Amino acid sequence: MSKSKATNQTMNVLIVGVGGQGVLLASQILSDVNLQVGNDVKKSEVHGMAQRGGVVSSHIRFGKKVYSPLIPNRQADVILAFERAEALRWVHELKPGGYMVVNDQIIMPPIAVDPKYVYPDGAIDELKRKVENLNVIDAAGISEELGNPRLANTVLLGALSNALDIDESLWKEVISRRVPKATIDLNLKAFDRGRGR
Repeated sequence: MSKSKATNQTMNVLIVGVGGQGVLLASQILSDVNLQVGNDVKKSEVHGMAQRGGVVSSHIRFGKKVYSPLIPNRQADVILAFERAEALRWVHELKPGGYMVVNDQIIMPPIAVDPKYVYPDGAIDELKRKVENLNVIDAAGISEELGNPRLANTVLLGALSNALDIDESLWKEVISRRVPKATIDLNLKAFDRGRGR
């Protein structure tokens, strides 16, 4: 049984990325982990053009009692960004002193076919200027190294788990239940790498 306890204070986690990166699975795992420790959890998702590389975001709120699934403006305690430009686009929603985990990856959006579109250069440098508690991680590179590019979301969850007071064993139990059976071991390795091992 986990030693983790429900939190009295409501925590707001915003997960952002593009379709196909595993944003929705990551939000399901985070929600499930919090339900297991006895938190009230509310979740809201915007799928956009999820299958075509469009924007995907998920609001997850958890605590003793949560009344709305939507994070109030500029009140995200944590932002988990699956892509650089998305991190920059959503950074204004992070509250002062909040924590941001960013996958150091560039994914050109469908609008990039428009010659007027310019991908934001220097996104990481700008994030460093704006975010006091920033963790930039090469989740895509780590997942490639582990042999499966679809593991980036689990790497990012590992990095996120360092900011939440929830037992590692509970995270691993939920991940093992949520991912395809054939990928459990790899996902657990990816989670460990995200935690810094």
